Amino acid sequence: MIVEALECESGGERLDVFLAKNLSGLTRSAAQKLLESGRVTLGGVYLRKNYRTSAGEIYTVIQDEPDDPAAVPQDIPLDIVFEDMDVIVVNKPRGMVVHPAPGHPDGTLVNALLHHCGASLSGIGGVRRPGIVHRIDKDTSGLVIAAKNDLAHIALAAQLSSRTLAREYDAVVRGTVKNDNGTVSAPIGRHPSDRKRQAVTEKNSRAAVTHYETIARYNGYTHVRCRLETGRTHQIRVHMAYIGHPVLGDFVYGCKKPELGLSGQCLHARKLRFIHPSAGGRLEFCADLPMYFTDILELLKKRPGDKWFE
Repeated sequence: MIVEALECESGGERLDVFLAKNLSGLTRSAAQKLLESGRVTLGGVYLRKNYRTSAGEIYTVIQDEPDDPAAVPQDIPLDIVFEDMDVIVVNKPRGMVVHPAPGHPDGTLVNALLHHCGASLSGIGGVRRPGIVHRIDKDTSGLVIAAKNDLAHIALAAQLSSRTLAREYDAVVRGTVKNDNGTVSAPIGRHPSDRKRQAVTEKNSRAAVTHYETIARYNGYTHVRCRLETGRTHQIRVHMAYIGHPVLGDFVYGCKKPELGLSGQCLHARKLRFIHPSAGGRLEFCADLPMYFTDILELLKKRPGDKWFE
């Protein structure tokens, strides 16, 4: 089974409509069947399909696993930042996919985790995503947390919904960001004409908030640090492109060809902060900027005619 926690941010609509909008691939009739079979709860109470949502409520949804083949263990090196009986925090390299998907059946972080952790991974994510609480893109490097049992997974998913699991990213973006800091608050949903992309849109979207600060400015580029208040697909990439500063190397939302020798976005998940799911207490981990990122910064500093300051 797959268990997911969904937070309602605005409220006022029927629950079956809300579920169909916010669960990928779920139709309204399928959402009604989930409700009729008692697979949607609020604080342990089963909800009916005509239930009206309220802002701030967090619904627990239980779905059957898809008929996908299980991921297999593979002996792939892992950069482990922290590990105990409940969680494992890994510094994922750029170019590695988090879990098996069409076009990437193996060689993923999940395959590596299965080899390292054996059977001690949460089963809530299903046979292709065991232990995975959140994801980062293939070409985004940095910190990812995985759960090693179901109770830890549920607790961490609840922290994602309540925004007590904090994530911070470094990025190099195109153009000179004028403000020293700022906030992008713009809803994100699937692109109306390209289902592989996300976009800022009012239609079938969810609230999205990104806070950013300027670390250093260069001639034509800016090093920024972004803190996620919400966690939508491609959120930083979409939001920075929306304000006119797409992430360097982002072929989807920015320039369609390599820049400065970089293929793939210059984006690194540098900090992760959460409450330990069983012991309590706040944990915080940081991952240094990887070589591809520091090489870009050095190149920007040395380019003839460029001016930069921190």
